[in-house]
Amino acid sequence: MDDFLDVIRNDHHQFDKGKLEDHFGDEPFTLLAKWLREAIEKPATEPNAMTVSTLGLDGFPRARVVYWKELLEEGIVFYTNYSSDKGKAIEANPQVNALLYWPELERQISITGFAEKVPAEMSDAYFESRPRGSKLGAWASHQSEVLDSRDELEKRVAEYAEKFPDYVPRPEHWGGYLIRPINVEFWQGRPSRLHDRIVFNLKPDNSWELHRKNP
Repeated sequence: MDDFLDVIRNDHHQFDKGKLEDHFGDEPFTLLAKWLREAIEKPATEPNAMTVSTLGLDGFPRARVVYWKELLEEGIVFYTNYSSDKGKAIEANPQVNALLYWPELERQISITGFAEKVPAEMSDAYFESRPRGSKLGAWASHQSEVLDSRDELEKRVAEYAEKFPDYVPRPEHWGGYLIRPINVEFWQGRPSRLHDRIVFNLKPDNSWELHRKNP
């Protein structure tokens, strides 16, 4: 164990993949789209994975990795079960944070904002694009609830496969959330841990205030 910890403690590799200049436009979405595109083109491992954090009903924060699937002018979209722990947390408190991290580019984006359900037609369109197995899983999984056995889950999948032999409709408890940002921080690793941190804050007049942060 000590040898393993020594490796971690002594990992002082330099960050040297890029830098952030002083001119970024007057809103965060252009740079957000640019970084998302570059993460895909790199390609980064799981470029559309992000950690979404919510405040649980018990008052404790919870975080989990989900996939962003849409980038709109208003924010970023992911899809999930509305009856899950995160769905219940968002229903009670829509304030969330999403963190995207791409080690290959030495970049992070932290998005703080409010989550809201997307229109049903948007959820329908995305659900229709999913593989049949994923569609059946959305019906069969009582997400976040206690499961007595794997057999119980697989039995429900088989039941829904029989119920929906062809077309699988979207269940009402499944759909998308749009995160509307009020704060977006772009982090670019730099040598000597003197990282670039650029922050956009949404002002009451819906314009964006831009500043740097110390690393």
